[in-house]
Amino acid sequence: MAQSVYSDIGGRVAVEAVVTDFYDRVLADEQLVPFFEGMDMDELRAHQIQFISAVAGGPVEYTGDGMREAHAHLDIDEEDFDAVGAHLEDALRSNGVDEENVEAIMSEVVALKDPVLDR
Repeated sequence: MAQSVYSDIGGRVAVEAVVTDFYDRVLADEQLVPFFEGMDMDELRAHQIQFISAVAGGPVEYTGDGMREAHAHLDIDEEDFDAVGAHLEDALRSNGVDEENVEAIMSEVVALKDPVLDR
């Protein structure tokens, strides 16, 4: 993905706004909030900022665990994955990311579905 996606959406400031909005949505979702109980939300936010920046082509390398390893203990199913994706997509749109860039970022996220679901 061209670095221009990261630049087009507004760089780190925009990614931080999207991630804040995203976690506000996820933590308000009764289906998803149990996955985050007892988690270090500051650490999760930092990883998510790094991840979104990397998939958007920013000057950031994602250094977190692989998707399979990071999520294996959570027993996430397809419905959970889709709900998280919908919240991310809504957060991107609500923060002014244009359709082409939303699609580019979401295609990178969807490509991770099998590892996140440990299949």
